Amino acid sequence: MVPKIHKRGKRTIGLLYYLYGPGKAEEHVDPHLVASWDHAAPDPGRDPEATYKQLQQLLDQPLALLDEKQRAKKHVWHLSVRNGPTDRILSDVEWGDVARRMVAAAGIDDPGQGAGCRWVAVRHADDHIHILATLAREDGYRPDLDRDATRVQAEARLLEQELGLRRLKPGDGTAAQRPTSAERHKADRQGRERTAREELRETVRRAVAGAQGEEEFFDRLAAAGLLVQKRVAPSGDLLGYKVALPDDRNKDGQPVYYPGARLAPDLSLPRIRERWSGDGIRGGTILESPKVVSTAPSAARRRTAAATWEAIFVIEHGEDAVAAAHIAAAGEVLDALAKTSAAHTRRELREAAWEYERASRSHVRAVRGHDRALRRAARDLIHGGPALGRGEDGATTAMAIDMLFFLIVATAHWHAKKDHAQQAEAARRAAEHLRLAYRAAAEQPLAVLHQRGRHLARPLLQRQAGTVRTAIPGLAEQVLAEPGWPALAATLADAEATGHDPAALLADAAERRELGTAESISDVLVWRLRRAADLPADATGTPPAARTGTTPSTTRASGRSHPRHRRR
Repeated sequence: MVPKIHKRGKRTIGLLYYLYGPGKAEEHVDPHLVASWDHAAPDPGRDPEATYKQLQQLLDQPLALLDEKQRAKKHVWHLSVRNGPTDRILSDVEWGDVARRMVAAAGIDDPGQGAGCRWVAVRHADDHIHILATLAREDGYRPDLDRDATRVQAEARLLEQELGLRRLKPGDGTAAQRPTSAERHKADRQGRERTAREELRETVRRAVAGAQGEEEFFDRLAAAGLLVQKRVAPSGDLLGYKVALPDDRNKDGQPVYYPGARLAPDLSLPRIRERWSGDGIRGGTILESPKVVSTAPSAARRRTAAATWEAIFVIEHGEDAVAAAHIAAAGEVLDALAKTSAAHTRRELREAAWEYERASRSHVRAVRGHDRALRRAARDLIHGGPALGRGEDGATTAMAIDMLFFLIVATAHWHAKKDHAQQAEAARRAAEHLRLAYRAAAEQPLAVLHQRGRHLARPLLQRQAGTVRTAIPGLAEQVLAEPGWPALAATLADAEATGHDPAALLADAAERRELGTAESISDVLVWRLRRAADLPADATGTPPAARTGTTPSTTRASGRSHPRHRRR
């Protein structure tokens, strides 16, 4: 059950015409009263003798008790209460009880508080009602509407339980503003999948991802085709910005602009600047030169996997403010990966980023700067450009998605422990989209490794099975029975052939992060090992050691891991 308080209005009669009218697309069916402040209130929907004017005059009558200075400039209070598509259809009697509970909770008309405001509840569809109230109590005083939105949300949670409806998660005020019904209808008329507000939020998020200052951020907005207006102080300092879609116009043909703060709480200019301050940027100027690194898509994805691997540990064990910074920066990585990945993974990655946006914010204020590695990874992804869906690009995409999946799962656990119900649920939904994206990305490179593993010399295959039993005895039999075991065997052989101790690598890969949410433990270990040992993610080429079943003389057999591995 979703209660929504709409903007206050000046004309009671105008809202009555809408509630009892046909709707913008003939969607209103049998409009009628289900409850009101007075059982004798006229119902223009069912009583042919009743008129909108009669009902309006009765609703506004208490305003006559107030002089003009005492009256609210906008006296029309409007609340809609909507059930979900899977909820049962409530009767008029049930909706009437919902309406009475809602106006009492909001402070409009609570029988325990004496004379309240006049109100009506109109039903014109199976799944929702509208409540209209005049903001003047019968005793001449104004109603106490302090925190009315919070109070009706709390009442909705109680009603869901009592009426057997789908129970929604309580919010904490950090969610992005929902599109209005007018924005949704406009999007339907224009054939848009999402409203203008939602499209702008996604585009601005992508422009922020890995940006290194104001100039780059605004250049990206312009390159994305948005109209941008900046708010500048008399001193010349930039105070804020707002954006619009070129084809989203109001009735006068003017672009409809949205300030960043109305798109999401963390997209206001001051909040965006917090990210840059953590990167050593002040006033749009970089204070320290970034390290020059390869911008190839595959190299960017490898660095993303490495940064993500370290961030998981921080989220699981770090201080809350530092963990919150990594959780927020993970959203930038998802946006950047979705923007630059191949078509067969792009949609699911985009959906994952869309869902995760809600999980990236909470009342735990992030201390920026600790998240530099993730923000740099997002920047590398953007500057690396579009990746191919095959070869090293495709395989490192699978590697990065695999690591990100576990980071998002860790985020869900972090939020759940702090009772951030909406954020935890959003992270879980994002993880499911990542799971689908991973399957698409990993299919080809894992198939190559699987064939390699099946053709390993028998002594080498047996030696790698022994490595598994030594390194992860508790998981060994499960791993050896999985369809992905040949791919893991090939990876262990590659690690051994390049001078690593495969048992030490494998033990570390299994112990440092949880594996309980993995569909295939062997698949997960493949990517962790190939990242840790700096092995090519695309294993199309077969090292000589893997073909012959021998290991080169440089192989370390002392049981110590490679020095490079010990630093990770």
